[in-house]
Amino acid sequence: MNEDFAYMVLEIVREIPKGKVASYSQIAALSGYPKRARMVGKILSQAEYFGRYPCHRVLHSDGRLVTGWEEQRELLASEGVFCTASGKIDMVSYQWKN
Repeated sequence: MNEDFAYMVLEIVREIPKGKVASYSQIAALSGYPKRARMVGKILSQAEYFGRYPCHRVLHSDGRLVTGWEEQRELLASEGVFCTASGKIDMVSYQWKN
């Protein structure tokens, strides 16, 4: 993994305000590498090695939360971002407009 790309991704993630979310593909596009959404996910899965970042605000483009990360739902709810009845985040309402 390119460390410069990782830090670029993490700096973009740091800009997502409380109460908003972004998708992996959105972060990849903002970094200038729109085809690297999976790499964004990999970087965020290892973000604790780089410092403290609001990785819980990044999810799938269809609003799905990260599989197996139960704390993500709680962290988002504490910021006023709530799941729909289907368990997804309404991207129209909560997506960060950068």
